[in-house]
Amino acid sequence: MNNLKQVGKSALRYEGKDKLNGKAVFPQDIKMDNMCFGATLRSTIPHGTFTLDLSEALEAEGVLKILTASDIKGKNEHGVLFKDHQVFMDKKVKKIGDPLALVVAETEKQAKSALALIKVNYEELEGVFDPRIAIKEDAPKVHDKPNLIADLHMKKGEVNFDECEHVVEHSFEVPMVDHAFLQPESALSYMEDGRVVIVCSTQYPHWDRYELAEALGIEESEIQVLNAAVGGAFGGREDITSQIHVAMAAIELNRPVKVTYSREESFLAHSKRHPMFFTMKMGSDAEGKIKSMESVIYADSGAYASWAPNILRKAMVHSTGPYEIENVSVDAYSVYTNNPFTGAMRGFGATQVAVGYEQMLDSLAEEVGISDFEIRERNILRVGSKIGTSQTMYNSVPLDLCLNAVKEGMDEIKELPEDPKKLTGYGLALSIYGTGYGNGFPDVSNNNVVVNKDGRIEIYSGFTEVGQGAKTVMAQIAGEVFGTDASNIVVFNEDTDNTPDSGTAAASRQTYNTGNAVKKSCYKLKDYLLEKARGELGLNNSIGLEMKDSVIYMKTLPDKSITLKELYNKFGEDLQTSASFTAQTTTLDEFGQGAPYWPYGFNALGVKVEIDPLSGRIDVVDGVFAQDVGRAINPRFIEGQMDGGFVMGLGYALYEDLGLENGVMKNRKFSSYILPTSKDMPTLKKIIIEDPEETGPFGAKGIGESVTIPAAPAIMNAIYDACGIRFTSLPITPIEFMKKFGVDDEN
Repeated sequence: MNNLKQVGKSALRYEGKDKLNGKAVFPQDIKMDNMCFGATLRSTIPHGTFTLDLSEALEAEGVLKILTASDIKGKNEHGVLFKDHQVFMDKKVKKIGDPLALVVAETEKQAKSALALIKVNYEELEGVFDPRIAIKEDAPKVHDKPNLIADLHMKKGEVNFDECEHVVEHSFEVPMVDHAFLQPESALSYMEDGRVVIVCSTQYPHWDRYELAEALGIEESEIQVLNAAVGGAFGGREDITSQIHVAMAAIELNRPVKVTYSREESFLAHSKRHPMFFTMKMGSDAEGKIKSMESVIYADSGAYASWAPNILRKAMVHSTGPYEIENVSVDAYSVYTNNPFTGAMRGFGATQVAVGYEQMLDSLAEEVGISDFEIRERNILRVGSKIGTSQTMYNSVPLDLCLNAVKEGMDEIKELPEDPKKLTGYGLALSIYGTGYGNGFPDVSNNNVVVNKDGRIEIYSGFTEVGQGAKTVMAQIAGEVFGTDASNIVVFNEDTDNTPDSGTAAASRQTYNTGNAVKKSCYKLKDYLLEKARGELGLNNSIGLEMKDSVIYMKTLPDKSITLKELYNKFGEDLQTSASFTAQTTTLDEFGQGAPYWPYGFNALGVKVEIDPLSGRIDVVDGVFAQDVGRAINPRFIEGQMDGGFVMGLGYALYEDLGLENGVMKNRKFSSYILPTSKDMPTLKKIIIEDPEETGPFGAKGIGESVTIPAAPAIMNAIYDACGIRFTSLPITPIEFMKKFGVDDEN
């Protein structure tokens, strides 16, 4: 594969120019004749029953319709795994921000004004806000049934800490955080030729179509979902928000209807990262080889399940980190509470547990008396190693390359002068991330590829471009097969009417899964085209035929050639093929044993922090990041993901705080929900590690999520190195730092 022409090239982003010059169309940008506007009435208490009095609001100026649960024609339930959300709440609210009604009016201002005229009579019920309490039998019931959503267990070998020379144990608490994408939710719906059309920004248009059909009581064939430009997602656009609401209103009024959330409403409407409470215990022999590990994990799902069992499974499977541990015992529980609901977010459970296992490694290294590098070198996964599920890592496990690259870079950083007025520390963290839906679930991607009348290649696939560069990557894969620049490939992925289902833009699965489907279908069409060209050129067989820039020619006699346009003129729409790809995983057994994900991606990160001992301000000032990519399809995109993933982990570690208390998010605006900016980014050396994955498209793996995972634990280890205080909860704000550091006057 050393002669690859498109794969490995930093091609320009397919949709990049439109985003730069303002031509990219978001739902917010669309205006239609006779369009009206919706505004959502939301619950203001976390748990209780309610009744509505709409009479005054119905008489308000401009109001056309107020939709409630009584207007649902189909099912009033939706959800990605369990149908525990309601389109509109009918009797009981389960969190602050639940949708109660949609006011539709001539103007947005009129719709919002009418919201204040709706009288909501609540009868509050006792709420529950801690999963460790909610799991108990006598806890308030969020859904009028036990609050336990899932309990999973991973048992390998026999855990025995009495046989360990060194043992460490910590308890960790990681918080709920928001995706903080720049574009708040917006959706538009209208009727066209007797069908309902929904324009939105989503991670999975085909799933939205299914959920819409169920709620509207119509067939999927009567619905078209158009995915407009997406202003960031990170998992927060996988659950339905306003799509059903606008479709109901458009059908009812036979007029275009738009709903656009404010930032504060966006915080209320979409999912969050799961808070987790977990203990970890780890023991090693005298040399630091880990022998036993056990953990108990409680995940707070909030009011709804969303992806709770899957996220819990990923947390459990990844709780051993990228290390081979002979004896493992993990018990994991996901529980309903009356907090904001949680769902997919970059890392999908693996981000949370890394805060634990990477600090456990450093603590164990200190007990053994070896360095953070040495303990990792003695325990990392290699080809032939088995993870906690007993799955064998049989290829592309370049952890040693990642670790050594970071050690070399950090050795150079440690030679730089230190600020004598600051506390300086250095931290290291590794991570592992399993791609895809996993656990034997049919993880299918589909792609259609055709030759158009101009002789260009078109690919049709239902993947979503959420800013990760998927359109460009698919064009590069197709371009590699057909011997042409990626810019010559036409990509269609926004319309459920003309694209096959390729699954959600999540789980770092699109490059691997859909990339494989694209590659497979393109090679299938290429073989077909070569055979057609053979016949047209009067050749005995297709051996020695080559394709480049829409021309098929003999390598030994290049003038003997035919263009794809000429083939189209002869064979027309017959020049098309399709293919699907399904990832290979197995269902875990009752002991959590099996092959739940594939492939796995790995990385290593080293950071330098400086802490002002007078204010508690923590700055990450330097770092080295080595990322396993299998094979790099677009190096510039990978570096962008590494920067973006790191800064998300930086916010998780030091800045982001929803101020969550008893179901109330106090910080639900960007003025109070503090995010890191470009000024907070360190000098970050990025190293791409290539070790091709034999099942990936041209050897590639997905890396969109793994790049976030090591940031927080690396920073936390560096803070410990700087001040000798082990923090086990996030975020470590200046106030939280000074609470521990400033207690002792001698400090």
